[in-house]
Amino acid sequence: MITFEFDNPAKYIDHTLLKPDATEKEIKRFCRDAAEFDFAAVCVNPSRVEYVSGILRESNIAICSVAGFPLGSCTTETKVFESIQAIGHGAKEIDAVINIGKLKDKEFSFVEFEIKKLAEACHEKEAKLKVIVETCFLSSYEKQKVCELVAVAGGDFVKTSTGFGSAGADEEDIKLMRSVLVGTSVKIKASGGISTLEQCYKMLEAGAERIGTSHGIEIVSEFIKVQNAGGE
Repeated sequence: MITFEFDNPAKYIDHTLLKPDATEKEIKRFCRDAAEFDFAAVCVNPSRVEYVSGILRESNIAICSVAGFPLGSCTTETKVFESIQAIGHGAKEIDAVINIGKLKDKEFSFVEFEIKKLAEACHEKEAKLKVIVETCFLSSYEKQKVCELVAVAGGDFVKTSTGFGSAGADEEDIKLMRSVLVGTSVKIKASGGISTLEQCYKMLEAGAERIGTSHGIEIVSEFIKVQNAGGE
């Protein structure tokens, strides 16, 4: 097992601001912080992508946005449109919510089709697709099945949660998802309820390759503090 004990977590973090009442002033400060800490990506609502892209145009930070967020209940066509529009405004990654009810109804062909359409739309524009499956609503079987569907349909990541559900990322869920995805190119993004360095490391060690959190600054600051103290 790889240890992340002294590895700067910033390069794994999608610094996230998806709250509905985020103001332009907050977003500007959010972008400034992202540039200072050099996160892997920033994740913002679609209406803010163009603004954020302008601020971060000189950085190497990827711009991420969302589609069908947070319920996943809109039509596939709506999610595809949202994705294409966000990419046109500068997004390089799209976090799209599946139709959770369709998955629970065992309409697996529909779910696979939706993911495939989203993947095609993203990949045509050289963007990545992260598929949000909202694990808090799923059984163990459904978690395994949706990972298989993401792999078959061409998604780049499975993402655990929106952060707006009843629970967020769970270490055991990450391990289960990783076991299903062995031998595929699909990565895992753990998101929801991750606010400490210890939680971040646990998710990475369980098999996540990306962390979605609005607490990136606190996590990296904690890492710097521990590092300066000699790793204690």
